[in-house]
Amino acid sequence: MLIDCHTHASRSRAVPRWHGSDYPLVEELIAKLDQYEIDRAVLLSGVAPEARSRFVPPEDVIEMYERYPDRLIPFCSLDPRSGQNSVESDFRRFLRIYREMGCCGVGETTCNLPMDDPLVWNMFGACAAEGMPVTIHIGPTIGGCYGLYDEVGLPRLEKTLREFPDLIIFGHSQPFWAEIAEGVTQERRNKYPEGPVRPGRLVDLFERYENLWGDLSAGSGHNAISRDPGFGNAFIEQFQDRLMFGTDLAYPAHEPPNPAYFRSLKGQITDEAWEKVAWRNIHSILRL
Repeated sequence: MLIDCHTHASRSRAVPRWHGSDYPLVEELIAKLDQYEIDRAVLLSGVAPEARSRFVPPEDVIEMYERYPDRLIPFCSLDPRSGQNSVESDFRRFLRIYREMGCCGVGETTCNLPMDDPLVWNMFGACAAEGMPVTIHIGPTIGGCYGLYDEVGLPRLEKTLREFPDLIIFGHSQPFWAEIAEGVTQERRNKYPEGPVRPGRLVDLFERYENLWGDLSAGSGHNAISRDPGFGNAFIEQFQDRLMFGTDLAYPAHEPPNPAYFRSLKGQITDEAWEKVAWRNIHSILRL
């Protein structure tokens, strides 16, 4: 079995992204899941204005989930500036309603605010209180990108992990996975580093904080475990209880390398580790 921790879809065509692509329609996403023999997939919503040319609100995700309840796992998305744009905004009210409608988690969180901004922490506090994990996208700058901002070395992520020990954070993006190795620079952290890996800051964070989980989707997650296969396999074995297979399917023609590479790891890592990353971890944490 394979459960994908990170996919996107939309109910209709809309304004394309700058390079011309748009999210797949939900039936196109299901066809992609069939193509890659993926049994179920988390369908993320997105409401931050920085992230895309269009919004995919939780209500749209829930509607698509209701069309394919055996294939899709709905996540709701919140923007920390919602409500009154205040640290007093009550996000638990939203989360309770969306959970009753079927949502299992929150994300993708892509607002371009510092990760330790009081508005962000207010939202994270509500997620922790409601027991809903959060998929985050880390951005390398304020302005000119999307994603929660953190510097090289991810100090704001560590502060957040320490502040909210009961909040499960699914880490994702180039600046997140670049930190798997030493030598990260501001110029290269939003790309796909190559070459052998000497364990970096991210390994330290995984060792220190059990509420940090790894979303292995997209080129960033794939690159983290494939650029140095010996290291990548050892990383999977060490943190097998907190890693999740994913693709980040994001447009109809998308051909992610993750499914073929992950299947090739059978026999290279233990069967137990493979099964956990393939589906057992996310099945357990989302109480599917």
